Amino acid sequence: MSAYAELMAFQRQTEALAQIAGRLGWDQETMMPAGAAEQRAEEIAALETVLHARRSDPRLAGWIEDAVALDEVSHANLRLIRRQHDRAVRVPAHLAAEIARVTSLAQGIWAGARRSEDVAAFLPILSDVVRLRREEGQALARGGDPYDALLAGYEPGTTTGQLQAMFGALRPRLVALRAAVLEAPEPAPLRGTFPEAGQIALATEIARAFGYDLNRGRIDKAVHPFSSGSGNDVRITTRTDPADPFNCLYSTIHEVGHAAYEQGVAGVHLLTPVGQGASMGVHESQSRILENQIGRSRAFTGWIFGRMRSLFGDFGIDSAEAFHRAVNRVARGYIRTEADEVQYNLHVLLRFDLEQALMRGDLTTGDLEAAWNDRFRSDFGYAVDRPSNGVLQDVHWAVGLFGYFPTYTLGNVHAGCLHAAMRHDLPDLDADLARGDPSRAMQWLRARVHQHGSLRLPRATIAHATGHDPDEGPLLDYLEAKFTDLYAL
Repeated sequence: MSAYAELMAFQRQTEALAQIAGRLGWDQETMMPAGAAEQRAEEIAALETVLHARRSDPRLAGWIEDAVALDEVSHANLRLIRRQHDRAVRVPAHLAAEIARVTSLAQGIWAGARRSEDVAAFLPILSDVVRLRREEGQALARGGDPYDALLAGYEPGTTTGQLQAMFGALRPRLVALRAAVLEAPEPAPLRGTFPEAGQIALATEIARAFGYDLNRGRIDKAVHPFSSGSGNDVRITTRTDPADPFNCLYSTIHEVGHAAYEQGVAGVHLLTPVGQGASMGVHESQSRILENQIGRSRAFTGWIFGRMRSLFGDFGIDSAEAFHRAVNRVARGYIRTEADEVQYNLHVLLRFDLEQALMRGDLTTGDLEAAWNDRFRSDFGYAVDRPSNGVLQDVHWAVGLFGYFPTYTLGNVHAGCLHAAMRHDLPDLDADLARGDPSRAMQWLRARVHQHGSLRLPRATIAHATGHDPDEGPLLDYLEAKFTDLYAL
């Protein structure tokens, strides 16, 4: 066997084991009995030890050095394996295993603290997570910025400074738009009760319409919706609220965006480094463009309105236009995942700044709730009413995802660029969406983004799809045009 063939045979097993680790996490969120939490933590730590040993295996350096890249795909696989190996050898095996064990335990403790509105019950293990991730960031950075090193795990090639510049350009126009919208008359909300069975049935219908292959996936319920897996086993979760069907429908569309990306990677890349999304920012662009630019468009919400009238009868909205306004309603709220397009990124910027402070030691976990509440009041103009609507609302810090939050806004920026390019290429797309048929939009995304997986670096992935480097302009222009129209500003 050539060095490249040996390397890829070894890597294929590593990728398969990583998928198994992901399945353990999916089970923990959906079906695992509560009493299994401590045992699951040990199982995940054991598997992480195996994975870390493979990713830091001394043979990898030799194979990488001797391998010959004959085409674009093999060159990309070598780049990705080299990067993974370089990061793995910097982190001691005992630290990788301890992070896996502690974050598995923290997930369950966070869920209990969230249910009981008890921040104090979560802080001790959060302190452990922060300490471990800070140690990991320092090991990866080797004298550089630990937060940059953690960010690179989710968004290769992007620095904190670049994001701060981009987010700094976003904030003034978002704040101005938010202020103008909130001064305008508020659209009427939905009224009534929406049975869970109907919500799940419609969510499943919409998931299929967006091309989610349920022969290679499934839809379950979880406290925090997520997508898991790649290739031929890609699972999503959603949640329901009898008073708010949009929570279920748009959480499902969002997670289908992630799942469709993974299912759409060319089959030849299965269980290889190229065979998954290019980054979390690119991944988020796929979920956000489906959820917002397509899913909340006037054409598609008109179709959803008809389906909801058939399923639920009268719910206080008597026209497709009024329904479109209700779907895109801008209102006070606490929850990032339920936030409208105008305010969503302000939720992310809050988290981005706080987690940088935690990682750099400028903020302690004991002061985190107060810092969160102060920043929220400053940004949104009202006080957090309870911890589950504040510092306990997201699972991300419990499972150690420091450096992950900014990829949500980066994904929105990417989605703005992709949507502008898609509309240029498909000027009559609304006629399809009005029939509940987003298939041409999905074909465009598969051809431009999905099938290529991690073939290119994240920024190059978006540039290849759109013809230009990503920037915040298209997103801001889209938001201002849409909400100026909706609110007659």
